[in-house]
Amino acid sequence: MEKTDPIERLARELDWNLLRTFIVIAKSKSLTEAAEVLRLKQPTLSSALKRLESRVGKRLIDRSPGNFRLTAAGKLLEREAIEIHGAILRLGTLMRDVTDEVRGHVRIAMASHVVSPLFNDTLTEFHATHPHATLSIDVTASRYAIENLTARHASLAVCLVHDRSPKLRYRRMFQEYFGFFCGPSHPLFGKKNLTIADLAGHSSVSFVTDQMDDALRPVTLMRAEAHLSDRVVGTSAHLEEVRRMIIAGLGIGPLPIHVVRRDIKDGQLWQLPPYEDVRKIDVYVVWNPKVQLNRAEQAFLEALLARIERTDISERTYR
Repeated sequence: MEKTDPIERLARELDWNLLRTFIVIAKSKSLTEAAEVLRLKQPTLSSALKRLESRVGKRLIDRSPGNFRLTAAGKLLEREAIEIHGAILRLGTLMRDVTDEVRGHVRIAMASHVVSPLFNDTLTEFHATHPHATLSIDVTASRYAIENLTARHASLAVCLVHDRSPKLRYRRMFQEYFGFFCGPSHPLFGKKNLTIADLAGHSSVSFVTDQMDDALRPVTLMRAEAHLSDRVVGTSAHLEEVRRMIIAGLGIGPLPIHVVRRDIKDGQLWQLPPYEDVRKIDVYVVWNPKVQLNRAEQAFLEALLARIERTDISERTYR
């Protein structure tokens, strides 16, 4: 009798329902919690986990006394199971979109308050060319935009990037400059001829990504150079909320200069030093090349990349 290859046997015998169950287990703090989410009895779930561990030949969960965490094999299986789950969910959409006319839905995961004429022009062009396609834009923190993309819950992402994944593709869409601002009730509001030394000791607000090991590292360095108070009194992943806290007088905070020009003109915000040595941040379009895009997603991504390619970086730099 011909010997069956172990990898081929695993692919043939592995039950997708076990993988789907494991995704829930991996995100839970215990089998009891996972059982409640899945509406199953705990012994039933425990048995399913044992079957899966038997199929893959690895221990997936460390369930020693006081511990319930993924093993190295469990972490690897969770990542792959999430990708498989996303691919299966997309099958129905892909089959539905097989027509002569470009139809389908484009789901964009986008960082908060991205202001880019290039992106807006792409939306206009896409809708005019493919009126039966639909779009949705989900605003989220950049790190979650990437997570949604990796899990195949988004067609593409427009966001800040810190660490690049070899599984994803990146193209710089535009550059924006961040400056420091304060609101009308702040003691520095309206004052001219300030220097960066005048900011020392003042409280600040910022983005959750304003950290040395995250996407807004250049802004973190600028905040350190200004000797702002170490205590950040307010944070948010959304630009609008950081702007709200600055205007409300909670502290000095960073914002993209081109985004808040109207607020400066209307007397809602006052720009503070440094005026020249402001920090440049890149905003990227990111996509997953392993995903089989529907026709609408493919058309939108191609239109956006083509517009980026034919637009000089000087026209995609907003200051």
